[in-house]
Amino acid sequence: MPYLDDPRTQRANRAFAKASMRAPLLSRDDEFSLARRWRVDRDISALHHFTGAYARLAISIAGRFRNYGLPIGDLVQEGNVGLMEAAIRFDPERDIRFSTYATWWIRSTIQDYILRNWSIVRTGTTAAQKTLFFNLRRLRARISDVPFGPMTGRTKEEIARALNVNISDVECMEIRLGGADQSLNSPLREDGEEERQDLLADFRPNPEEVVIGIHDSAVRSRWLAQALDELTPRERRIVLQRQLADNGTTLEELGRELGVSKERVRQLEQRALLKLRAGIERLISDHGAISVSTDQCFPEPP
Repeated sequence: MPYLDDPRTQRANRAFAKASMRAPLLSRDDEFSLARRWRVDRDISALHHFTGAYARLAISIAGRFRNYGLPIGDLVQEGNVGLMEAAIRFDPERDIRFSTYATWWIRSTIQDYILRNWSIVRTGTTAAQKTLFFNLRRLRARISDVPFGPMTGRTKEEIARALNVNISDVECMEIRLGGADQSLNSPLREDGEEERQDLLADFRPNPEEVVIGIHDSAVRSRWLAQALDELTPRERRIVLQRQLADNGTTLEELGRELGVSKERVRQLEQRALLKLRAGIERLISDHGAISVSTDQCFPEPP
């Protein structure tokens, strides 16, 4: 619903709008002259004259977004930012009216402001989400026979087709627009101390799982070290540089270091991995099974 300003702010907004409407419109020749004075001579007064004449355009476009629950004065000011950006970038040599060029900048700036401030949760992070945010309600009112409540499957399909987005994006935005922000610290009941965050599921591992994981990781590391000790120095070097280094060395690089072909390095690596796997399987058999497999200790050779 629209944001309601206090009376003082409303008077200030009306005064600004009236002053903007009194500014005379510019002809094509006036636009060309002012734009050239700014681009060539960096005449600040020409830039101010330029933007002042089209402040009414920012007000008009801002009015189209008054139903997003944000102060109209803020929307107008964001529109003025876009207007100034358009005036700075405007090239009169392209033979296009400034109002046509500035409209895109003003609308884009206002939309970005709405997406940043409509909710504390960031909305419109993708092109599909941004398109849905500003068009979903309008299209639903035009397509759907049920203006309230959940959308039907047919309505979702038609909206997705009209905006060229996925149906899943439509469903997510429907949920997003249908619910207001709620604090996790708000109480569930007026007479209770429980908060909404108390109902959030904790998907982190419990203390027992953490201890088991630490123990199993230490066992895997110890068994891997023992299995590596059974390799020849050259095999151990290949495994360490190919499999256990942060940035694995290529077969060609290792071949140059060892004085053999890269195919020979590949053969030595396969043999070493087979020996490692056999060694770890033997350790598992000797010490009893834990929550670990040979695949977790070391990958199967190609």
